[in-house]
Amino acid sequence: MKRLFLLIAFLLYCIILTPPGTARAYDLPSVNLGFTSFLDGGPPAGPGLYFSQYLQLWTSDKFADNNGDGALPGFADEDLTAWIGLSQFLYQSNQALFLGGKWGINVMIPEVILDLDYGTNNAAFPRDNGNGIGDILVGPFLQWDPIMGKKGPIFMHRMELQMIFPTGKYDDNKELNPGSNFFSFNPYWAFTAFLTPKLTASGRIHYLWNGKNDDPGRGYQALGADDIQAGQAFHANFTMAYEIIPQRLRLGINGYYLKQITETKMDGKDVDNSKEQVFAVGPGMVYHFSQDDHLFFNTYFESNAENRPEGNRFNLRWVHHF
Repeated sequence: MKRLFLLIAFLLYCIILTPPGTARAYDLPSVNLGFTSFLDGGPPAGPGLYFSQYLQLWTSDKFADNNGDGALPGFADEDLTAWIGLSQFLYQSNQALFLGGKWGINVMIPEVILDLDYGTNNAAFPRDNGNGIGDILVGPFLQWDPIMGKKGPIFMHRMELQMIFPTGKYDDNKELNPGSNFFSFNPYWAFTAFLTPKLTASGRIHYLWNGKNDDPGRGYQALGADDIQAGQAFHANFTMAYEIIPQRLRLGINGYYLKQITETKMDGKDVDNSKEQVFAVGPGMVYHFSQDDHLFFNTYFESNAENRPEGNRFNLRWVHHF
């Protein structure tokens, strides 16, 4: 029985979205896994007010253990479908604040739909907490102007101090929740390098620190836990794109990688073999309707997952500059 509850404890918070992002992992909060991609180093139309709407579908039929094998018995036949919408409001000023970087603010509100089914009825398996608002993200940032060359921009980048607040729907008797019930600090550096006027490479590199959850899930409660603290992690999005139609269409490859670097803690003590990881890659595109409207589509096929679900993601993002 103790082993069963340990298994449930590892199957915490499995949501799609990020940034934060994403899907809820077993212990880690939702972070940006594949939500952002091409030309990530700067806003497409310079200073001003932006609105972005994200829609991501994530499906998984495998909950991986710490060896990458299935964490549940074969008869569980788990089938997770998660939809996440992110509504983003971003303001980029034209006022330099520090080392030439212009200040801005980013606010994101996630909306989550969860549906987890099994091939059998077993109350001990993880359960979802339905639909609801996720954890709100707020991030002040500095955006540097593009470094220009003879044929156009060469490099642009940004730094943001993202904070994820525990505002989302949470139930300690359900393992899959829209909210994490703890604060997270998730700063990043994003860049775009113009390798040629048509070929670009972009990346976004995050560090993740998590606060304590003073109302841990039922698996940890069964072990007498008063609190848990998810481990620290690094995660990154990476892309490369080529301009097919001038000023209109770019096609490319996109991916992400997540690696937890410290163990989850239960009442201040490490939980062995609790580190998460996942890698994903797939094709993507961005279509520029105008300088003020842009549509991104990305696909991701996950592999090498440990201590988290493994599946496929499909991401649609519309960006509008007012």
